[in-house]
Amino acid sequence: MGKGVPRRLPSADFNLGGEQAEADPLLQSAFFQSSQYASLVSRDEPKCFIVGRTGSGKSAMLQRVEEDHPDHVIRINPEDLSLPYISDLGVVRFLAAMDVHLDPFFIALWKHVLLVEIIRHRYKVNSPAAKQNFLVSLRDRVSRDKSKMAALEYLDDFDGKFWCETDERVRDITTKFEEQVKKEAGGKIAAAPFDANATFGGSALYGEETKAQQAERFQRIVNETQLPRLNKMIGVLDEHILESPQNYTYVVIDDLDRDWVDEKILNSLIRCLFRAVLDLKRVRNLKVLVALRTNIFEQLNFGTRTGGQEEKFRSVKMTLRWSSRELQELVVTRASSAAEMRQLDTVESIKDLLPATNPSRGNPFDYMLRRTLMRPRDIISCFNACYSISNNKRLTWETIVEAERTYSRDRLFALRDEWKPSYFDIDRVFWVFDSAPIKMNRKEFFERLDEAFLLPADPDFGGVVWVTEMSEAFWSGSQVGDAGREYHPLTRLLFDIGFIGCIRKSGTEIYAYDSPEYMDRASAMEDVAQFCVHPAFRLALDIKPDRR
Repeated sequence: MGKGVPRRLPSADFNLGGEQAEADPLLQSAFFQSSQYASLVSRDEPKCFIVGRTGSGKSAMLQRVEEDHPDHVIRINPEDLSLPYISDLGVVRFLAAMDVHLDPFFIALWKHVLLVEIIRHRYKVNSPAAKQNFLVSLRDRVSRDKSKMAALEYLDDFDGKFWCETDERVRDITTKFEEQVKKEAGGKIAAAPFDANATFGGSALYGEETKAQQAERFQRIVNETQLPRLNKMIGVLDEHILESPQNYTYVVIDDLDRDWVDEKILNSLIRCLFRAVLDLKRVRNLKVLVALRTNIFEQLNFGTRTGGQEEKFRSVKMTLRWSSRELQELVVTRASSAAEMRQLDTVESIKDLLPATNPSRGNPFDYMLRRTLMRPRDIISCFNACYSISNNKRLTWETIVEAERTYSRDRLFALRDEWKPSYFDIDRVFWVFDSAPIKMNRKEFFERLDEAFLLPADPDFGGVVWVTEMSEAFWSGSQVGDAGREYHPLTRLLFDIGFIGCIRKSGTEIYAYDSPEYMDRASAMEDVAQFCVHPAFRLALDIKPDRR
């Protein structure tokens, strides 16, 4: 611009877009392609499980995959899988109560869903005639391989349901499974609402057989699912259906962390999905991408009974992390796109958005970034809070400071909403730090945790179970005086979710995004000199600088 010409600045309605991918008008025009996104879509990169905190960009990345490869992406929505229907089935609850291992059935269910969706997408199978044409063509190609021909018979078993919607096919499979189990039980399975005690209250299903012997009978039914033929169909998929790179296909699955079903069954379904995806990695021109919240992934049980494949899962897991440089580039990319949409002056760097460095507060972007958990949603929210009160002015230090209280309150609410499904009433624990010093020595910090440990005495407190579990060592006195280890379980939780940071004896300040595993071991407590609530939440909790 010419010298002396006033620069057009963002107006009060200027913002950096929505904080959630599904409500973000800038996602398409201002998507920042990080190195992790490049790895995600790479055909040579094995990472396929995208794990991250709320607001870390999981959904945005999957939506971008769809936009970048519109003809090669299949999206499977959890609501189309009839997950509540499966979890509420009397038969499923009956078998779970008998300790029958349901993984073989759930794995088969996932493989069937994925296999049929890929075939439908590849051959546009949407009618009986289309299905017949596809099968005739495929049989011609595999006619010399008897095992593959036998595998194709699997598809005939679902005759009229093949081209139906996903949820209808899932219900059809589970209904057949239910009939098998009921037939074995002689119709003696209790109808919903299921009562395991009533079923086994006085008489066994098979005379004098023990419950364990009865469970063995049903386990055989579960184990006799269609897995052998399904596994053979995976070979057919690789060699005859997606045999060409031109047919490379992405399958994206998101929103598995919603409250669709019973938590225990949900964890089993997700774990079995992971196992099905690992098996499908044999298909060269296929990549199944599954997004999952960090806390859900950590709760999955990869024990020996489930195949003990935790190491395999972790080897193909991508944990979303953002650097300060990437978040700055994301802000500039979004601001530039928003300015162009509003016909404002071009935004070329972060300096076009922020005031000059302040002697006491430092660099303005660093100041804002320190009040985030290093996630896109946080920094977008921070800028939007500032623009909501900017009054048509370029952001000033006064605006940033004024907006901080609203932003802090919103981030505290967001943290509560993120974790309350796993830790009910966790915000009551946050509030024991109301008006705390910015830096708490060990005694001050432990006294706050003492208050949290007393919360179960309040009849209105809903987190009795988890707080009681985390305070067990404290009340038992088993580790009293042992470098504060009795406080480790709750300290670890508050550190892991980003609510607190630790200041080591060396003076180093550490938060979960700096070192995610720092507080995993109780011995870490020995090296911590002070604790502090994260800057994002301080104003909401009326934590002010010590004027002394």
